[in-house]
Amino acid sequence: MRLYAATIISVSLFVSGCALASRAGAASESAASAPTSGTESQIQIARSGSQPARTGPAEYFTGSVRIDPLFEAHDPSHTSGGSVTFAPGARTVWHTHPVGQILIVTAGIGRVQQGGGAVEEIRRGDVVWIPAGLKHWHGASPTAAMTVIGIQEDRDGKVVDWLEPVSDTEYSAPVQGQGPATAAQPTTAQRLMGDFAPKLRELTDNVLFGDVWARPDLSPRDRSLVTISALIAMNRPDQLRSHLVRARDNGVTQAEVVEVITHLAFYAGWPSAVTAIAVAKDVFQKP
Repeated sequence: MRLYAATIISVSLFVSGCALASRAGAASESAASAPTSGTESQIQIARSGSQPARTGPAEYFTGSVRIDPLFEAHDPSHTSGGSVTFAPGARTVWHTHPVGQILIVTAGIGRVQQGGGAVEEIRRGDVVWIPAGLKHWHGASPTAAMTVIGIQEDRDGKVVDWLEPVSDTEYSAPVQGQGPATAAQPTTAQRLMGDFAPKLRELTDNVLFGDVWARPDLSPRDRSLVTISALIAMNRPDQLRSHLVRARDNGVTQAEVVEVITHLAFYAGWPSAVTAIAVAKDVFQKP
């Protein structure tokens, strides 16, 4: 509970009262159970997957959001962090951090805006510094998911002050560097189906990619690996191409894709593997 509560706070999911209670309870538990050998001076490893993911609460987020705890604050440090995945169109409410925050974009395409400023696009590899007390929001783009690692410090047990939701008008404002306002880029389903199959298009955008892909039990990266493996095995190169682009945006590397295809050659057959390699080579050689 101590690890879960403190880390979820670190990614801005609980109000300051919860943070204070969590830190007080954790301190009491530590004092009661700490061995005499002094484990606080030893290296501690939180194994991948050992901390359950959670869904971002509607009070603080719009849309589907997955929270993966990473690390809590350990005295004398007050720094904690976690990974947050936003489904397309999902974002935080307006908020501030008393000691600021660092966002590291690890996958996808997103947006960030400070109060009174322009909406700016952020992509995988970008690092965003948010000064202390600065009103802002951040989230995914309308058509692509985004994953960020958020790192911040607490002050007197508080890491965030939540404010009002980001309106659709604010979210849809022109993006910095893209010129005058233009219509949102169509999703893959919209491009493929248009008005010919509106219900299937709606289910694809809102249920498959808007809901299922944001469920907390698998990360977008892992879902991409599952999906491209199935498409390789079924020899579906047309669908594989778009999902390889999505997988790249979700943090899957070229080396990992090649290894998946090599492994599947023994189960799905050499023709399927050779076809998949040709598609992957084309996708990963494009910028």
